[in-house]
Amino acid sequence: MAKNPQWHETLHDQFGQYFAVDKVLYHEKTALQDLIIFENAAFGRVMALDGVVQTTERDEFIYHEMLTHVPLLAHGRARHVLIIGGGDGAMLREVTRHKEIETITMVEIDAGVVAFCRQYLPNHSAGSYDDPRFTLVIDDGVNFVSQTHRTFDVIISDCTDPIGPGESLFTSAFYEGCRRCLNPGGVFVAQNGVCFLQQDEALNSYRRLSRSFADVSFYQAAVPTYYGGIMTFAWATDNQALRALSSEIIQARFHKSGLKCRYYNPAIHTAAFALPQYLQDALSAR
Repeated sequence: MAKNPQWHETLHDQFGQYFAVDKVLYHEKTALQDLIIFENAAFGRVMALDGVVQTTERDEFIYHEMLTHVPLLAHGRARHVLIIGGGDGAMLREVTRHKEIETITMVEIDAGVVAFCRQYLPNHSAGSYDDPRFTLVIDDGVNFVSQTHRTFDVIISDCTDPIGPGESLFTSAFYEGCRRCLNPGGVFVAQNGVCFLQQDEALNSYRRLSRSFADVSFYQAAVPTYYGGIMTFAWATDNQALRALSSEIIQARFHKSGLKCRYYNPAIHTAAFALPQYLQDALSAR
């Protein structure tokens, strides 16, 4: 019996991962990008852009729960949330689970991404695009945070790697724009790569974020698809107390929220801010 064809990721030069392709659902290869969605028995539907896995049905919940519930429960009183990127809808899905939030704004540069993901990755958004609190803005993220007159309690940057179009969401201009439209005591978070293999990415973010925020650090989660070590999430705020809240406070907020999660829990929330020594050393020596 012939084996299924394989799709190989090309993020790193010296090693990588592959997926057996059970069925290609969509593949568009142009001069600007190579976008593919295929089915895999182990990970469900897999979406990759320019040779890099963006999300899979099997493990996306880890990434999205950690980028959502950590800042929202640490803040404790968030009412207005901004999502930059996130066109697949899974970040929106997790944010809508917080019933006390009044407005959710998502800025996506390409309206086609939203329509495309609603068709091919419907489990990601799970109907959240119909939430009455939600507003979709089609705009460049850097432009939006630099010009909007609105302010937010939590900003979540669900960005791709700092390659090509995603590079602008790792710049000082973007971080300063986020600080400008963040309410006092607000929290900014963003994905920041796998720090064992992409340490420069974390160091650059740390340096740039530190120009705009008083308290800058990272927290972590193990996401199988993003191989090579722990996934790091950038954390930035002017309220230094939020990163060191007791487990009892987080537990009480979690219980009150009524959330039922598959990865996140209050113990993981507290432990996630404990960083490996190699990253601590690199940050200290920056």
